[in-house]
Amino acid sequence: MITIGVDAHKRLHVALALDAAGREIGEWRGSNNSSGWRALSEWARAQGDELQWGIEGAWGYGRQLAQHLVAGAEIVYEINPRWTAISRRRGRRQGKTDSLDARAVALLVRQEAPGLPRVSREDSTALLDLWTTERDIAIAEVTRLRNQIHSLLVQLDPEYNLRLPTLKSKRGAKALQTYECQSGEPIAVERAAAVRMLGQRLLLALDHADSLAVKISQLARTRCAPLTRLCGINLLTAGALAGILGPGRRFATDAQLAAYAGVAPLEASPAGLVRHRLNRGGNRHLNAILYRITLTQAHYSSAARTYLDRRIGEGKSRREAIRALKRYIIRAVWRLWLECESDVALPSLAAVA
Repeated sequence: MITIGVDAHKRLHVALALDAAGREIGEWRGSNNSSGWRALSEWARAQGDELQWGIEGAWGYGRQLAQHLVAGAEIVYEINPRWTAISRRRGRRQGKTDSLDARAVALLVRQEAPGLPRVSREDSTALLDLWTTERDIAIAEVTRLRNQIHSLLVQLDPEYNLRLPTLKSKRGAKALQTYECQSGEPIAVERAAAVRMLGQRLLLALDHADSLAVKISQLARTRCAPLTRLCGINLLTAGALAGILGPGRRFATDAQLAAYAGVAPLEASPAGLVRHRLNRGGNRHLNAILYRITLTQAHYSSAARTYLDRRIGEGKSRREAIRALKRYIIRAVWRLWLECESDVALPSLAAVA
């Protein structure tokens, strides 16, 4: 078995091949474009018949290369840059170069391939990921615009909230379209004009976020409805989870998913006390989603409250109990995601785009 590690960059990819004994047998450098991907595939086939790949950034700069390889029935694993950083620090050759990074990726795949997330062909979950990211950006833009408008309105009229609908509603955004200041001073007139312009942008951002929410909900209803059976997960949250978890079965066990999400317990037990400290690794976006689900369950689920009370009664702090509950929730998410993968026919990208 030949193992190939790829250090992916915006314009350049570097690949290094190891034989079954872990010896370097070749290195390749080429552009991050379609001709480069084909050249890399041809170079890899010349190294041997049985290949396995590891790509650092398989969902980033190496995404198109990974999809090109998977389309050719290659075995491709997703490699977290943090893992290769640890591997480099433990290596005999110190320093950081593209070649050393590619070698670290290949060594990691050679040693731990069964436990690594495997890359699959993009399906409808890629659309959910795209739309969720766009919606998050639109919501962030809405918040920024509201703050900017509030700053201007306070300068024009400190009691504007008594005369205008709340800026948190579409009615308030529409009211800004015709806003006029009472003062005729030039600076006040310009500030009012800025308010009207920002109001137009605010309404556009709100409409964009709403339209994306509709698209996410419609696709999530057919693609990942089982996830909504868990308390704290609506269609929008299910779509966000599906975008992160898919495509395919990237995680063989719930423990792998827990490690990826940064909720796997990290034991820090001094003097006979059993303690687990905060895990700052993993996918922080997924971790934040799980935290929000946990807080919702702590408020609305009697089973979750009972579990938290029991762990606190055992001497855990509330934070430690919350971390333990997150670990149970990710296990439930993993099981429900398996149902999504097995029970729902995967819509093609062409069918939902």
